[in-house]
Amino acid sequence: MVNQSAFDFSVRSIEGEPVALDRYRGKVLLLVNVASRCGLTPQYADLEALYTQYRDRGLEVLGFPCNQFMNQEPGSEAEIQRFCQTQYGVQFPLFAKIEVNGSGRHPLYRWLTAAAQSQPGDIQWNFEKFLIDRTGQVAARFAPRVLPLDATLIEALERTLATTQ
Repeated sequence: MVNQSAFDFSVRSIEGEPVALDRYRGKVLLLVNVASRCGLTPQYADLEALYTQYRDRGLEVLGFPCNQFMNQEPGSEAEIQRFCQTQYGVQFPLFAKIEVNGSGRHPLYRWLTAAAQSQPGDIQWNFEKFLIDRTGQVAARFAPRVLPLDATLIEALERTLATTQ
């Protein structure tokens, strides 16, 4: 089967349970590779603020811990979840650690970074963001240093939330 949208993939929750992304069909997604020991880690607070502000309009923020960038996510899934909840009050869904680059790249990230997408190429660093529209297609990609509450991200999010399937 050829994956045609983000909704065609399955991932593991941070608790280890399989999750079909199809459960988010019709929602707007912000997929972010995250890390707990990175200079960009404070973005968790803005991601949670974004999630709180827009979830009633159909936004889901999905966090994918990754330890590929200078080993900045060395902990277990339980440690990651505890850190995110106690330090940043994270309520948005977190998933099991994955690889986002290289030969072990998760199929979801292989699809996200493929040449067929609007902005192909490897993930640059922790906290790179992919905005996925309600049909499961990449609407925008944001570099790690683009903050979740940056005007360009908010504008793209508002535009994407305004569309229907």
